[in-house]
Amino acid sequence: MANTESTGSTADTPPLRYRVSGMDCAKDAAQIERAAQSAGVAPDAVKVSAATHIMTLKVPEASLPEIEKAVETTGYGFDRIESDEDLQQSAAHQDPGYRRALWIVVILNVGYGVLEMIGGFIAGSQAVKADALDFIGDGAITFLGLLAIGWSLLWRARSALIQGIFLALLGLGVFGTTIMRAFEPTTPDATLMGLLGLIALVINIISVLPLLHYRKGDANMRAVWLFSRNDAIGNAAVVVAAGLVVWLGSAWPDLIVAFGIAGLFLHSSWSIIRDARSDLKAAA
Repeated sequence: MANTESTGSTADTPPLRYRVSGMDCAKDAAQIERAAQSAGVAPDAVKVSAATHIMTLKVPEASLPEIEKAVETTGYGFDRIESDEDLQQSAAHQDPGYRRALWIVVILNVGYGVLEMIGGFIAGSQAVKADALDFIGDGAITFLGLLAIGWSLLWRARSALIQGIFLALLGLGVFGTTIMRAFEPTTPDATLMGLLGLIALVINIISVLPLLHYRKGDANMRAVWLFSRNDAIGNAAVVVAAGLVVWLGSAWPDLIVAFGIAGLFLHSSWSIIRDARSDLKAAA
C-alpha cells in the first residue's frame, strides 16, 4: 500500500489526470475513488467526475504505479492525460466508423425511448415510462458526448451541466407523476408492459453490437457491457413487475419499479450536475 503520508499532502502537488473508460454512473465514480483510497490516497486527493469521466489525483508522481494498480482492479480503463491538448483528443472518437457506431446507439436509444414512452401511456405503466426515460437519457448522454468531441474541459463541463439539468427535469416529471398515480393506483396492461420490457432488452443488445468491433482489450470490452448493464437491469425489472401485476392483480409492483428507476435516474442526474459544477470551477 502506498504511504499515506506521501499522498496525503496535496497543497503544492499539481493535479494528475486520467481519462476513464467504462463509467456509467456516479456509483462507478465512487467505486474508483474507493479503490484509489485503498492505495493510501487521501479522500480529498482523488476526484472522479461523473460529468466528464476524468479522474484527478493530487499525489506525488512516485506513488502513481501503486495507485494505478489499485484502480485497475475495478475493471475500468485508465489513460493518462499528459497535456491539455491530450485532454481534448480521443483516438477512438476520431475514428469515423466509431462515430457512426455511436450515432446508431443514439438513434436506437432515443428512438425506442420515445416509442416506449408512448407505450407506457397506452399501457398505463409508470415503470415503462421510467424505463423509457432511461433510454432517452442514455441517448442524450451519447449525443452530447459526440458533440463535445474535441471540446475543452470547460465546454465539456458546461455541456454536462446542461445535460444533467435536462435529465433531472425528465426524472422529476416521471417521479412526480408516479407519486400522483400512487394515490389512485390503476392496474396497468401487464401484457403490454412485459412485451415492451422484452423489446427493450433486445434493443440494448442491438445497441451494444456496433461497438464491439471497436473494443481494445479487456477494459474496453468491459466498458461496452457496463454501459448496457443498468439498462438491462431496468428492462428485467419491468418484465418482473409485469409478472407481479398479473399475479397480485395490483398496480403497486409497477409503481415500486417506477420509483426505483426514477430515483436512480435522479441520483445520477444530480451527480452529473454536482461534478459538472466542480469541473467548471477547476477549469476556470
